[in-house]
Amino acid sequence: MKMILYVEDHKDTAEAVKQMLEGENYQVEISFCGADALERARRKQFDLVLLDVMLPDMSGWDIFKTLSGKKYHSKYAFLSVIPVSTERMKEFRKAGVSDYITKPFTKKDLVERVKKILR
Repeated sequence: MKMILYVEDHKDTAEAVKQMLEGENYQVEISFCGADALERARRKQFDLVLLDVMLPDMSGWDIFKTLSGKKYHSKYAFLSVIPVSTERMKEFRKAGVSDYITKPFTKKDLVERVKKILR
């Protein structure tokens, strides 16, 4: 079973995404802040880390830079209300980001994109 860490400070959103993905047989852990996410990623190997951009203690981008610079073999994607340009997405992909999913999204879209990332 694929393991996903979802870093999201809005509890309702986090629980909704967790339910959507667990319904597709993924194991999902939620972290509500960057410090907790970094600690969980140090203790356990996740196949995918889904990151919100804006968190109370650090940005999702900072978490990504910290984890992707280490010997973690996770894939990374962002779930955010902040849209990104095509040029910015090219930069993200060069840095190692697998996808950037803009909120709101449908369950079908989320599940299809997560499946594509984890293939």
